[in-house]
Amino acid sequence: MSVDQATVRRIAHLARIAVNEDEVPHLQRELNAMLSFVEELGAVDVSGVEPMTSVIPMKMEWRRDEITDHAGAAAVVANAPVSEDQFFVVPKVIE
Repeated sequence: MSVDQATVRRIAHLARIAVNEDEVPHLQRELNAMLSFVEELGAVDVSGVEPMTSVIPMKMEWRRDEITDHAGAAAVVANAPVSEDQFFVVPKVIE
């Protein structure tokens, strides 16, 4: 898989990143290098390899799945810059 310049511009737009036109070819090469590396990782045989949470063997601490604190919706949105009916108000990003 490779990324063309139009895709680089689209990614920048979706990420809300200002990209100058002269930066697009460099970013295209960078993204293609990352995708190439990920494709290489897909070729590695990992059959028989157990999933791990750390490179150092350690026992995971388990805790009960229970509600420990519930301040209420009003307290949660109290510090929000803008809220309405106990919901966060955010700018629309989908056109």
